[in-house]
Amino acid sequence: MNSNQDTIAAISTGTGSAGIGIIRISGPDAVGTAASLFVSATGKDLRTAEASKMYYGRIRNPQDDSVIDEVLIVKMNGPHSYTAEDVVEINCHGGIVPTRRILELVLAQGVRHADPGEFTKRAFLNGRIDLTQAESVMDVITAKSEKALEISVGQLSGSLRDKIREIDSQIIDMLVLIESNLDYPEYEIEQLTNEKITSGIENARTLAQKILEYGRNSYLMREGVRTAIIGKPNVGKSSLLNLLLGEERAIVTDIPGTTRDVIHEAILIGDIPFVITDTAGIRETEDQVEKIGVERSLSAAESADLILFLRDASKDLDDDEAAVIGTLDRNKTIFIANKSDKAEDVSRETNWNYISVKTGEGIEDLKERMSRAVTGGSVEGSGNAVMLNERQENLLRQTIQRLDDARRAIDDGLSAEFYSVDLTEAGETLRQITGESLGEDVLDTIFERFCIGK
Repeated sequence: MNSNQDTIAAISTGTGSAGIGIIRISGPDAVGTAASLFVSATGKDLRTAEASKMYYGRIRNPQDDSVIDEVLIVKMNGPHSYTAEDVVEINCHGGIVPTRRILELVLAQGVRHADPGEFTKRAFLNGRIDLTQAESVMDVITAKSEKALEISVGQLSGSLRDKIREIDSQIIDMLVLIESNLDYPEYEIEQLTNEKITSGIENARTLAQKILEYGRNSYLMREGVRTAIIGKPNVGKSSLLNLLLGEERAIVTDIPGTTRDVIHEAILIGDIPFVITDTAGIRETEDQVEKIGVERSLSAAESADLILFLRDASKDLDDDEAAVIGTLDRNKTIFIANKSDKAEDVSRETNWNYISVKTGEGIEDLKERMSRAVTGGSVEGSGNAVMLNERQENLLRQTIQRLDDARRAIDDGLSAEFYSVDLTEAGETLRQITGESLGEDVLDTIFERFCIGK
């Protein structure tokens, strides 16, 4: 088992050619290790050099004194660093060879290669950040939109932690009140205590429920809205995809069945990322390849968060289209009539969105409708919005369940000893979100999802 007292190192920038590559070292021997490899251009000894300043020099191989690269190097003394330990960051020329060569030299000095997410894990274990802030680091890195980035940066500063601690504070106040009641068990005090506890439970539950509501679009902001464009062949599915993307991604012809496989593309509409799938036209066919494409189209629609069902506005809805519509979840489907430029004299049905991918008619209205369909009409402002992952959401729901158990115990006339257990469990469950009550095995599972170097 790796020790948290080891000095660790890893490349903290992406692989491949780049202007700059960064090798990060953290731990008790970070400065000494870097000093043994670094030769300052001005003769500075890194051990005695001022912290938080950048120094120019070269990294040399101590075995043969050969120069590996010219670098800029900075040391940060704990606790004023990312990990709250002594940290050195070596900024070399980007690229696979120089960064790996310098990392190899660092590791050769007895430093251990960092595990995935270990720098952030140490920041958590050393008390610089809580677990919600640690998890938000990955949300910042993987943000797919400006809004997602804004929310994630807010959580990195502790916005979710503060909301969780407000609930925890209320639960602690209730437990203190119960303890006082147990010490002075007169009837009047017990009655007053139950009334205050009931009110406190409702307040705590409301706050927890609001966090869940604020985070209701978390997976959409994080992963993108899985959107499937489906319909018969030649109704304009690929043309719609190209128009939304603003580029010719899908092949468009007048020949039905041109699209035979699903095509996935990511776009931003407003502040919301959409992952749009252009599917094969749904129709009866004897072509085995096209038949597989149709099956995949139906599968894509079933697993999608949003369905764009497309038909030709210049033609009547046929039996095949009606049959497909009957299988769709209407709560997640937008019905679109394309080629409206060819159907100017056709009476327009109110439940269909009329567009023309040829002229652009109705496209902006469609985009707005797509945004409303997945956000309920709005996206929370950064002051309230949160990015909840599955772990955090499950723990919040468990906390609400424990609070409900406590409320039922009071309503059933049970003594304070019973519902105090439920409230204690509610607090312990809640504190798992911030990491104040969490096992080492759970921590390992969380941080192993991080990239190495972070």
